[in-house]
Amino acid sequence: MKLSVIIPCYNEESTIETILNRVINNNYNNKEIIVIDDCSTDNSKNIIQKYKNNNLFKIIFNDKNMGKGFCLREAINLASGDICIIQDADLEYDPAEHIRVIQPILDGKADVVYGSRFTGKGISKLINLKQRFGNYLITSFCNLITNLNLTDVETCFKAIKTKKLKSIKLKENSFGIEPEITIKLAKIKCDFHEVGINYHGRSFSEGKKISWFDGILAMYCIVRYSLYD
Repeated sequence: MKLSVIIPCYNEESTIETILNRVINNNYNNKEIIVIDDCSTDNSKNIIQKYKNNNLFKIIFNDKNMGKGFCLREAINLASGDICIIQDADLEYDPAEHIRVIQPILDGKADVVYGSRFTGKGISKLINLKQRFGNYLITSFCNLITNLNLTDVETCFKAIKTKKLKSIKLKENSFGIEPEITIKLAKIKCDFHEVGINYHGRSFSEGKKISWFDGILAMYCIVRYSLYD
């Protein structure tokens, strides 16, 4: 099965080259790498351009900053693989774990696999207690709405059969796309699995971009997309 690795990037000049090289060498040969630079103002764009002649890559440069959700929607439209996996452009998630995350799909056991930071099966750098509590609230509320039993709705590592992903209409431009994806995949009765992953969280001073406002937006999106498409 072909894997489409989707990498949205905004101002990640210190990590993007390392991530792209790790994805190239993720021990899964049948893949494409879709990179969307969201109008970075640092050197990210110049670094990404080094890969434009590599046949593994499909690269998009947005003319203005549109948000993670917009970038994901662009990439999904371009995806030609059987499975899509989302990979952030920082070093919080390790591309070496792609195969572990997609394995339940390869085995025919799942439509969707989330890489969980909180199952106790991976090695994780401790994250801010307020962030952890916020994630718990969002995940618990989403589980209540969807009747799922996920431990980490907000994880970056979401591996999804491309046909399932393309069958839902995504609307969010922001980080609100995370719960939107979960709600809409649950509505079409996808088979969800989780895999414990390693996680190397970073602080806001180190470049983390998600904020308390995104937590409120996530709650709003859970309600919105549980009621409307």
